[in-house]
Amino acid sequence: MTEAHPRGQVPATDDELRTSRTGAHGMTRFDDTYDQPDPRAYFRALRPWGYETPHHAQRVFRRLVAARTTYEVEPVTVLDLCCSYGINAALLQHDLTLEELYEHYASAGAAALTTTELEARDRSFYAARRRPDAVRVIGLDMAAHAIAYARSVGLLDEGFAENLEAAPPSRALLRAVRHTRLITVTGGASFLSARTFAPLLASIEVPVWVAAFVLRTGSYRAIAHSLAAYGLVTERLIAPTFPQRRFTDERERRYAVDAVTAAGEDPRGKESEGGFHTALYLSRPAAEVADVPLSALLGGGL
Repeated sequence: MTEAHPRGQVPATDDELRTSRTGAHGMTRFDDTYDQPDPRAYFRALRPWGYETPHHAQRVFRRLVAARTTYEVEPVTVLDLCCSYGINAALLQHDLTLEELYEHYASAGAAALTTTELEARDRSFYAARRRPDAVRVIGLDMAAHAIAYARSVGLLDEGFAENLEAAPPSRALLRAVRHTRLITVTGGASFLSARTFAPLLASIEVPVWVAAFVLRTGSYRAIAHSLAAYGLVTERLIAPTFPQRRFTDERERRYAVDAVTAAGEDPRGKESEGGFHTALYLSRPAAEVADVPLSALLGGGL
């Protein structure tokens, strides 16, 4: 990631964010937005491209939390991997939509505030919209500023700025995740491996569910294989797929169509129409998969 602005400064402008680099995998990178002092740059940069994965995840994760409670006597704890500014937690725990978050952070009123002022406003904003069925959420992300902001405004019960792909987890993280019942991922699955999942799963006291929205341009096979070592069977929801965002240029479109085709998938009506799509994967103990398949677990209306 690029160097973040000092805490308390107004984030980068839209023009600056349009200079985001192109990754080797063929996708435009928005690295400059992921570790700012607050989420404004993130929402300003992604809004023009219609980024919407957290919107789809909101419905799915709420259903999974409700389903997970049928197996538990204690409240469910969620561990959100690559959590960034706690956006999944915001949507899971509060009466809010993703579009309302775009409006909240991209408004002229928000732009006029310092980070400290925005934090104070956000603490009240989220507290007033907290759902009575809110569950405990732990966040894990290598972006220290993003984690700090999510914790400061009350989106995360605990947050850890660690990169398990590069270093072993801290003892504090392993203690915190012991009672996790649902692990969620909406971005970054292509950067994760068994190095992240293995120590977490080894520390969780009972079998956990793992729900991931994965770009169709990549493969989830290696992660599913690593989860199988802990007794988890991975299902993929065949339909629907979920739009992620529009392509930033023709280069991205060609990359996505070629990658999806190479993976044996059909890009027609999806990537060929101008945007990335994700597929939903859910990993659970074999007996639970046999009892209630993924499509039945989620029901209709997705």
